[in-house]
Amino acid sequence: MAQQANHALPNGYRLEEYTIERQLSLGGFSIVYVARDAANVEVAIKEYLPNSLALRGEGQTHPVVAPEHLGAFRYGMKCFFEEGRALAKLSHPNVIRVLNFFRSNDTVYMVMEYEHGRTLQEFIVKHKGHISERFIRGVFTRLLNGLREVHSCKLLHLDLKPSNIYLRTDNTPVLIDFGAARQTLMNEQPILKPMYTPGFASPEHYGPRRDLGPWSDIYSVGATMYACLAGSAPQAADGRMEKDELTPAMVRWEGQYSDHLLEIIDWCLSLNHLYRPQSVLALQKTLVTAVADNVPVVKKEVPTTWINRLVDKLRNQ
Repeated sequence: MAQQANHALPNGYRLEEYTIERQLSLGGFSIVYVARDAANVEVAIKEYLPNSLALRGEGQTHPVVAPEHLGAFRYGMKCFFEEGRALAKLSHPNVIRVLNFFRSNDTVYMVMEYEHGRTLQEFIVKHKGHISERFIRGVFTRLLNGLREVHSCKLLHLDLKPSNIYLRTDNTPVLIDFGAARQTLMNEQPILKPMYTPGFASPEHYGPRRDLGPWSDIYSVGATMYACLAGSAPQAADGRMEKDELTPAMVRWEGQYSDHLLEIIDWCLSLNHLYRPQSVLALQKTLVTAVADNVPVVKKEVPTTWINRLVDKLRNQ
């Protein structure tokens, strides 16, 4: 089915106790608005509206869903609602705060705190090739605090990438725009196309859902760190599985960053999930270790077979 362009709700529209001020973003799965609540506090509202299933024309408020797509649409709406319920239980300074979620206009809305700042993607574009190791360590150590909290609640982010990491004005990172509902949809309803981002999605994103785990988000963390150094996404995992042409961080930035940091990035980007850090805590402990400690990160944590392959790859460069 061809992709459609859905129209956003108009500025000034009253949605329950909220008044929409403007559209913030429009994607293939949802529309995000900036709105104000009854106390005149700014909030962000995400509207479930997958453009492969539903169409809302200009001036309309309710989406039109073809009968053959109704089952998939309702299932996705249920997943989105459950995702909002799960995220509302989270309260962590490095995870976006979900304030409310409700049904209206034959769809579902998720109300979140509106953060001021910019995305890590915007920061990467502005500082391309000139992001310090200190900045990377500071941002990702705190980001992993939030990801640990997410995983402790038996949730996965599944769409971790620079544009889904928000930097407050003091550069404190915040995880936003979870992809859990979309991942469920991808596996249960083939009509909904995968919503992951090539380059940041793990190899498991392309396979059976049962292979997904904390290590999948950890791959995305590694890919995001790689992008901080490269200024762009690394080679997509499906392409790497066919022909791995990704230059290891240890080779590409040798001498520009510490071996300690570069080893960590390559560790996270292992194609086999068993060779990656198996938990956020394991990764975080390694990341915060002082470079001066000279901890043999890869040798300590990763099977020898992975090291051999990396050494062979380095020799063949």
